[in-house]
This record gives sequence, C-alpha cells and structure tokens, in this order.
Amino acid sequence: MFSRFYYTLLVTISLSASYPLHADNTLEEIIVTAGFRDSELMKSAGSISVLDEQVVHDRAARHFDETINVLANVNFSAGGTRARFVQVRGVGDLEQFVDPKHFPSVGITIDDIEVGTTATGAVLMDVAQIELLRGPQGTQFGANALAGIISIRTHEPSETFSGKIDTGYANFDGWHVGGYLSGPLSDSVAGRLAIQQNKSDGYYKNEFLQRDDTNERDELSVRGKLRWAGDNGAELKLIASYVDLDGGYDAFSLDNLRSTLSDNPGRDQQETMALALKGSIPVFTGLTLESIVSWRDSDDAYTFDEDWVYSGFCDGVRCDPLFEFSSTDALLRNSDALAIDVRLKSDPGRTAWVAGVYAQRRNEDLQRQHFGAFSSDYETERYAIYGQYQIEVADNFNVIAGLRYEHFEDRYNDSNILITDSTDNYWSGHLSLEYLLGTDTLFYGTLSRSVKPGGVNTETSSSFPIITASFQPFLLSRQQFSAETLFNKEVGIKARYLDDKLTMKLALFHMDRSNAQLESFVWDANTFIWAGFLDSSSDAENYGAELEIKYQLTERAELFTNIGRLETSVDELTVFDLDSNQFLTRSNRDQAKAPNWQYNLGLNLDLSEKLHGRFEIEGRDKSFFGYYHNGQLDGYTLAHASLSYQIGDISLQVWVRNLFDEDYQIHGLYFANDPRDGFSVNHSYYQFGEPRMYGMNVSYSF
Repeated sequence: MFSRFYYTLLVTISLSASYPLHADNTLEEIIVTAGFRDSELMKSAGSISVLDEQVVHDRAARHFDETINVLANVNFSAGGTRARFVQVRGVGDLEQFVDPKHFPSVGITIDDIEVGTTATGAVLMDVAQIELLRGPQGTQFGANALAGIISIRTHEPSETFSGKIDTGYANFDGWHVGGYLSGPLSDSVAGRLAIQQNKSDGYYKNEFLQRDDTNERDELSVRGKLRWAGDNGAELKLIASYVDLDGGYDAFSLDNLRSTLSDNPGRDQQETMALALKGSIPVFTGLTLESIVSWRDSDDAYTFDEDWVYSGFCDGVRCDPLFEFSSTDALLRNSDALAIDVRLKSDPGRTAWVAGVYAQRRNEDLQRQHFGAFSSDYETERYAIYGQYQIEVADNFNVIAGLRYEHFEDRYNDSNILITDSTDNYWSGHLSLEYLLGTDTLFYGTLSRSVKPGGVNTETSSSFPIITASFQPFLLSRQQFSAETLFNKEVGIKARYLDDKLTMKLALFHMDRSNAQLESFVWDANTFIWAGFLDSSSDAENYGAELEIKYQLTERAELFTNIGRLETSVDELTVFDLDSNQFLTRSNRDQAKAPNWQYNLGLNLDLSEKLHGRFEIEGRDKSFFGYYHNGQLDGYTLAHASLSYQIGDISLQVWVRNLFDEDYQIHGLYFANDPRDGFSVNHSYYQFGEPRMYGMNVSYSF
C-alpha cells in the first residue's frame, strides 16, 4: 500500500514543479476565534490546531468525525451512526447508556452554542474553520472543557449578495444537496441562510432482512444568521439552527463482519433546535461589553438489538434453542440548556483584561424501555465568575493569567426511587508565559487546571438491590464518583523559517488526572445485569507531544504532517475481569482510546490555476477500548485523495477516502454474546470504520 501511495506522491510532486509559479506569495494569517479575543494562531500560547474550509472541502467531510484523523492526539468513540464522544490526549468519554453525562470531557461548540453531551450533532455545514484547543480550557469554559474544546465556526453574513448551490453523489447510495444565500438586508443588517441534506444507506448489509440501509444516515441541517452593526461599533448577532439526524444503528455481528443478522435494527436519532443572541457594545473608551445568551433543546433516540440475531437463529444446527433470547434496548432522552455569559473587555494594549459572569441551567429526561419501563430526571445549575489579565512585562514577553470560580448544583430522581441532591464549588485557571523572538518564533509555557464535576452512578445504584450479593460490596463503594481535576503542564514553540516556507508547531505536555473518571462495567451472569459506572478511585497520568509542520515545496506544492505521541497510565483500578470471572486490580494500565502514535501526512497541490489536489495518509497504532478486559482496537493506516477543478463559477470535485479499502475498527465491545457457544466464551466485537468511499461533487457559486 505504501509503495503505491508514495509513487503517486512523487509523480504529482514532479508534475507540480513543472508548472509556472504563482506571482503572489502573500502569507495568510490564521486567526483563532475560540478564546476571549481573536488572535493569530502562530502567536497564541497552547497546542492549537485549525482546520480551514479547504481541508473540510478536500476531505468531502459532512461531519466532524470525517476530519478527526487530521488532528494529532485526537480520537473518537462510535457506538452509533456517527462519532458519539471525542477524546483529546487520551481524556474523554467512551459511551453512554443510562447514566446522565454531567459534562463531556471535550466540549464541542458551533458558533458558541454547545452541541451537547454527544458529538453526534457536530454536522459540518457552511463551515469556515474548525479550531481545537488542547488541554484544560477551564478559565473560559469551566466544566465543559476538561481536556480541550472544539470550536466549529460557520461563515458570517456577507456585505455583498452571494450564494452557492452544492450537490454530490457517492457510493452506498450517498448523496447530498445544499447551499446558502448571504447578503445585506438593509444598510445595517445582513443575513445568511444555509441548508444541507445528507443521505447514505451506510456500509453494512442486514442479511436477515435483506436490507442495506439499516445503518443509514439521513441528516438535515438548517442555519440562519442575522447581524446588525451600529455606527458606534455596536454589533448584535442572532443565530438559529435546526438539526434532524435520523440514522440507523445496526453495526455489530457475532462474526465481526460488515453483514448483520438482527431482526430489530436500532436507531441513532437526534433532533436539535438552538438559538443564540450575541451582543457587543462599547460602554466607555477602551471598554466593551459582550454578552452571549444561548438555548438548546434536543430529543435523542438511541436504540439497539441486544442479541444481534433474529428469532429462530438457534435452529438446532447452529446452537441449542434453549440459549436463544431476543432483546432490545431503547433510551429516549430530552435535554435542554439555557446559558448566559456576560463579560467586560478592555481594548488590547500593553495590558488587557477580561472579567465576566456565567450561568447555565440544564435538564435531561430519560425514558428507557428495557425489560420494563424506567424514567429519570436530571437537572444541573452552574454559576461562575471569571477573569483574565494579560501584561507585556518586557518587549515581546507576555504573562497571561486566568481564574474561574464555579458553583455547581445538581438534582436527580428516577422511577427506582433514587433521589440525590448535591452542591459543590470548583476553581479552574491558567498561567501562560509567551516570548516572541523576532517576528517568527514564539516560545511559550502554560500551567492550566480544570475540573469535571462528580456525581452518583445511577445505573449502579438502581441495580444494587437485584444484583448478586457478591457484587454488592463493590458496587456500594462505586455508587458515587468524585470530581476529576486535570492539571496540565505544557511548553511549546511556534515558528516560521526559510522565508515563511516552513511553518512548525511543537508542544510537549504532561497531565496529572486526580480522581480520574474512568468508565467501567460489571457483568452479573446470574441475573444478566450489566451495570455501568464511572470509577474515580484512581489517579492517572498522560504525557506526550504534538508536532505540526507545513512546508511550501514550491508555490504549487505544500507538504504537511501532523504527528501525535501519547503515553498514558492508570495508577491502580479494580475491575471485574470477565475472563477470570473475579475482581482484579490492574496497575499502570494504558487508558482507553489512547493510541501511542497518530499521524497524518500528505501533499496539497495546485496542478494548475484551476486544478487542485490533496493526497494524504493517516494512521494510528492499537489501543485498549475498555478497562474490564484486555481487548484492543488494531492500528491502521488509511489513504485519501481528492481532485477539484474550477470552471468559472462551477467547481467539480472527485474524492476517495480509504483508497485501498482497509478494514479498521472504531469501537469495540467485549463479552459473551454468542448462543453458539452457550454464552460461555467472551469475544471482542468490533464496529468498523468506513470502507472505500468515493464520489463526485458539483457546486455553483454566485
């Protein structure tokens, strides 16, 4: 596979070098917008990656999970139609069943609106850029960004009238259509409306039902923006969005194939409405008042066929009919969140400061249909004050300090008569030193701290009265989990060399996780009860590096590479090991979904003034996918390519992902679920990533 790819790479480099060079060699600055202030990427402390609109286009990405592998030390957990949870530097949630997720370890926002507790809603439509800020971002985002924040920015309304129509077709009966209209509505008001519909049958086939759409994707997204600009510099923005994701979930088989035998395929659905009102107004000379009010309401349906086979699968030949069972699980959630953030900002200078207050109220209702009915209600309130101060203590030497104090309350009750009510206070913050050597090299060092709230393991508590007595002492000690504190130490360099042809970013980090919230399970074979819980009984350690390099080989050829190195360790964790059927203590164990190596490297080519191409490979090594077993996801290497041709206002694109059709795993389960061996042998079961995907897109801009 490598020889084929590198041969293509060398040929295209040679071809690109034979074309005349561009006359314009202007370096475009990348602006990071996720912080308190917009800042230049190469002059901002921290390990920050930005994927621009061109990367999203070249990868033909319709969802964030189709761009994740570009980013160093970033992973995701599936278990549904799309990525459900994201891990940064080995820290992140893995899956969700009964327990409400307090807050995701990695926050995701679209235009400053929180996506929610899963990444399923991170649809890419009319995207300007994707920003990843690694490490704790507690000063600005509090409990929403223990390990980092992903900020997706869409295009703003334009000053002149413009629009675009975009459509395309791909294998597995995939197609999309969408576009936008943008422009002024009056002298002071501009608007933008974007719509996108994305559909695919998915890449699994249900052999029992003779259907190839039980893992389908049906994604509709609509977004509208209005922007008012006053004469005195005041600005008001209104954002409204609607996302309707109706996907199938039929991804696991007893034989680890891309064909399934379920008779009740599941669904992975989300319908979300969101509104945000953002305002900015100068109140005094050198002082601006900013505010963001956001509201989100989501309905989620997550259902699946637990036995993965049809009734009658045990026909006397495959297995004893006594071992046959049929079961489904349905988890229906409604969640809503209202957040208010108000801050005062000074104008930038030798000193600059920000001070603000924040409040959020969130509610999540669950209805579960699984061997009977279960319901729960979970409500949280957060109040915070925060501030950041920046001072230039010497020429080109800056000190930035931030602090956030957060008050947290939550209330929970369910149909098992479990009632909890808790209150706690947390603090987060950071201290960064920046030294700019000349105009091209930034050295920085950062200390940062963030906290993820603790809580009650509701599934464990509700299972306690009916689980076998031998499990009860262990579960009793795991009924609650503590708040996790993450302390990050980081140094780095960002530099441009060779007349700005070479751009480099290198970050070295070490993170201490105190009371690390690690997801684990207990399986009681006597009562057929799975009890999932967060275990915070151990500390953990994560350290490594991120390296990003871009080199302008010629004015028509750019080489790039993104490399992540990660080492993780859990000090000591007690689990119920399914293979030995007993409690074991694992020491110095790698964390789940934390591969030691990840890489993405390739070539951007302007083969002519109208023809553009991107060729890349990406990969990672193996990683554990849980703690109560030793199952691992295999490492893999994938290749992608795309070519785009511009004819006036029309753009044509052909693309392929996973060029050599490699089988690779994106999620795993480990237990005994095969009636052919009497449910007596544990197996690793895998959900696979995309096979070879290819298609053609056409767009018209005006």
